[in-house]
Amino acid sequence: MTADRRDAPSTRREETETTRRSFLGRLWLGLGGLALAEYVWLVVEFLRPRPGSAEAAGVLVAGPVDRFDLGSVTAFPAGKFYLTRLADGGFLAVSRECTHLGCTVPWIADEGQFVCPCHSSAYDIRGDVLSAPAPRPLDLHPIRIENGIVKVDTGRTLKRRSFEASQVTRA
Repeated sequence: MTADRRDAPSTRREETETTRRSFLGRLWLGLGGLALAEYVWLVVEFLRPRPGSAEAAGVLVAGPVDRFDLGSVTAFPAGKFYLTRLADGGFLAVSRECTHLGCTVPWIADEGQFVCPCHSSAYDIRGDVLSAPAPRPLDLHPIRIENGIVKVDTGRTLKRRSFEASQVTRA
């Protein structure tokens, strides 16, 4: 009888340990599955296109030609460009990104130029470099004028080395 009493608690202990082990095994398996699901979710989110990127990379209707005064600069934050109307009536869609390090370049109306707040590169109304360290003029976006309406293709960016008269779109 003494031997039976000794065996009885050890059997219960083995059943308890087996149950504890199987519980911990299932717990680790569940946590591993949860980690895998989170990893898959992160990969899917990384590969999915950002909302609004399809809209931004298209044709933006700027408005009628008459809306833009001669020698004016109009910001289009949604398209990330400035629409400049030159003194001769031509249009340029100038990118807001500095060609030095990609900072956003604001138009300073009092000075009549774009000035980069990061390293003080300056550009004229046509996007030509006035002061370094910018290596080249601001990039352009193609412009179409259809029935007196200015349309800018923000899906394409034209890198340039200098200003040329052929880059200007006229009404």
